[in-house]
Amino acid sequence: MKYRILLMGAGKIGSSIAAMLAGSGDYDVLVADVDRAALKRLEKSLGVKTVVASASAGRTLRRLMKGRDAVVSACSFAVNPIIAQAALEAGISYFDLTEDRQVTAAVSAIAKRARKGQIFMPQCGLAPGFVSIAAYALAQKFDRLDQVRMRVGALPQFPTNEMKYNLTWSTDGLINEYGNSCQAIHDRRLIEVLPLEGLEHFSLDGVDYEAFNTSGGVGTLAQTLAGKVRTLDYKTIRYRGHRDLMAFLLNELRMNDHRALLKEILERAVPVTPQDVVLIFCTVAGTKDGLLTQMTDARKVYHGDCFGQKLSAIQITTAASLCAVLDVFVAGDLPGRGFVRQEQVSLERFLSNRFGKCFATAERMFSPPGVL
Repeated sequence: MKYRILLMGAGKIGSSIAAMLAGSGDYDVLVADVDRAALKRLEKSLGVKTVVASASAGRTLRRLMKGRDAVVSACSFAVNPIIAQAALEAGISYFDLTEDRQVTAAVSAIAKRARKGQIFMPQCGLAPGFVSIAAYALAQKFDRLDQVRMRVGALPQFPTNEMKYNLTWSTDGLINEYGNSCQAIHDRRLIEVLPLEGLEHFSLDGVDYEAFNTSGGVGTLAQTLAGKVRTLDYKTIRYRGHRDLMAFLLNELRMNDHRALLKEILERAVPVTPQDVVLIFCTVAGTKDGLLTQMTDARKVYHGDCFGQKLSAIQITTAASLCAVLDVFVAGDLPGRGFVRQEQVSLERFLSNRFGKCFATAERMFSPPGVL
């Protein structure tokens, strides 16, 4: 029997999740959104069932969850606590893509009242999400940890504007990452650091990049490794020069206090692109067999064809991450109750999964765009 999913959100990532789950043949997917046009496109292209509904209406959500096994939120982070609460009351499991720390804390609190067989698993995307799984897998290879560094970037393959950036996913999420405080570990203590700070530069394949602090990408890994590692941090990768322009907008012009206006400006002036590339670097250093050792997991994912759909790299990596952990849960390879962290997923199990395989082939990660 097919596993029954209620998918909230029919946007860029939600539609990609629908394509992967429906395309697998093992999931009965019902997609809900307020955008009738987006739902009609999904009905036509994927043949999935759809319903017009708001994610902020608790009573409606509970009605839609009747007869479903789990709910997946591909909505804005702001409505996720409402969806999670409805899932608790409906007795079904919950998955989301949030990078927002307060939302994750709210979902964690809701999860304390979960029933047997009911889990709450936020942060199931790329970062947070896969990057935590990869970094934790490396960390477990050491006898004593010293440093964990996570670097992720979703970048336009052909940057042409002054920002050297195109919108590839949620503008709300982007602003949230650039404007909210960040977690890190320093001298084995959990600390708060400022977004857009901690600037560093590096080159790869002749291209100059920068990386800087952004909020949420570390997920729950900071709590998991607190007291066990000397330093841990997460930074977003961009083309060199992008950070200074964003710092000018958010800090000097104080647009961080006017996020609705900043969103309007960005969406009016910065084009969306489906031609992107995702860079993922996890580097861990520590003592292994008596020697100070460093190990790195580095991957590059391009846009391409995936489950019969032409998807951007951020759509592929984000949607595949969620679908893979959902698959792992359905197979019975995750805890069966309460709050589940990304780092509780085995990297080997993830990469062997039909959805996770887009991360698995090293040749693909460092080759020109092709078919996934």
